[in-house]
Amino acid sequence: MNTSQAKADGAVLIKLAQAYGDEARARELLESWRWPNGPVCPHCHNAGEKAISKLETQGTSRRGVRKGVYFCGACRRQFTVTVGTVLERSHVPLSKWLMALSLLCSSKKSLSANQIHRMIGVTYKTAWFLCHRIRFGMTPQRWAEAKLKGTVEVDETFVGPKAKPKAAVVALVERQGLVRVKVIASVTQKNLGAALGECVSQEAVVNTDEHPSYKQPLKSWKAHQAVNHSRGEYQRQNPDGTRASTNTAESFFSLLKRAIIGAWHHISREHLPRYANEFAFRWNTRHDTDGHRLQTFARWIEGKRLTYRQVSQPLCVC
Repeated sequence: MNTSQAKADGAVLIKLAQAYGDEARARELLESWRWPNGPVCPHCHNAGEKAISKLETQGTSRRGVRKGVYFCGACRRQFTVTVGTVLERSHVPLSKWLMALSLLCSSKKSLSANQIHRMIGVTYKTAWFLCHRIRFGMTPQRWAEAKLKGTVEVDETFVGPKAKPKAAVVALVERQGLVRVKVIASVTQKNLGAALGECVSQEAVVNTDEHPSYKQPLKSWKAHQAVNHSRGEYQRQNPDGTRASTNTAESFFSLLKRAIIGAWHHISREHLPRYANEFAFRWNTRHDTDGHRLQTFARWIEGKRLTYRQVSQPLCVC
């Protein structure tokens, strides 16, 4: 980390620390991240074409107005900065939300809900739900994602206790670029082909290990290079000067598994996609400062809601 980046991170942390104990400042900070150009109505997406006014208590009225409430002149509905996000209808103070966001966005190997509950002063149940809402906010909008190009490394790993069937996780990593993560029911040609088709451009050169389920699906791609781990081959220099390897994908998995061992200890199969996406989010913003990563997260939470009933129900794993 260079000096200017350290100063930038320090400034962000100081600003957040000042906001933690003051709800008004916490709200203003979140508003500046979500609406850098002024309030935008989450109901009709009016960005100022028609007046948006902030509601205040008038005169001697005993009936107060909640802090941070805006009125949209286009759809004539009220809203706050949390409406239409994973923070909506939460009774946790915004100052504590910001603290949790800062911790999860900046912790390379993540934190457990138990640790969050001790650090920000909420119950374990509240911390558990809050963490899942944050992870849901880190989940990318699949329809908006560009497919991976260039050299793409693909690898799979298994997560779960030895005594039970393990869940399969596939990482698709653009070398020196972004990662996409898919949780699949089993490592088969059909499931791997679906993950490749969704995430990787067919103009990409795909690197995998020697697993036979990759061979048939990757016939449609520009090139497929496999390294043979069973023979001790983890990297190969090709005649054209390119390198065949899955080391980058394995580096991503090493971070994920360190969190499982050291922080979470156990992950339910139905919640695994959110945990995996948390790590994908931090990986994809690894070159950003902590402050910029927080601002990126504030943009990602737009249009996302997660209720307790939803988080307590199984997710679909295809």
